[in-house]
Amino acid sequence: MKIDVAVSIESLERLTTVLIGALGALGAAGQPESANRLAGQAWVALRREHPEQAQRINAVMHKLAQIPEPTTEHTMPTTDSQLDVRTEPPARRHELIFDTYDQLDPGAGFVLVNDHDPKPLYYQFAAEHPGQFSWEYLEQGPTVWRVRIGRTDRPGPA
Repeated sequence: MKIDVAVSIESLERLTTVLIGALGALGAAGQPESANRLAGQAWVALRREHPEQAQRINAVMHKLAQIPEPTTEHTMPTTDSQLDVRTEPPARRHELIFDTYDQLDPGAGFVLVNDHDPKPLYYQFAAEHPGQFSWEYLEQGPTVWRVRIGRTDRPGPA
């Protein structure tokens, strides 16, 4: 039996506020990756019907991305096209990146060039395209980040 529940905007805003607090606490407790994975799932659930709340989650993901984790830098050359979003308005960047990904053939990729660590974007991809993308840092700051994002040959979950 399916129950149809209407949630008021006020209730959704309060729930988002509680979630943001919990995500911040999880990140501060040394679990930023877990927090970002959950935030990515929340962002996917909200982005189409509640973009204002999705934007709040996106902002939290950017804060969580600033929590340091061990990193490794790859300098592997690539012949993929580049998508430089540094001059794009922040509100437009993720949609432009997802549109570029959606146009990829299986096995193809592109290099994202950004002015900050796009780690929140990784978790959004993981939530929206599980097992269907690859992610490899080519350069990790401090002023420029380059990430190769690819479409795998594997189909997504049914």
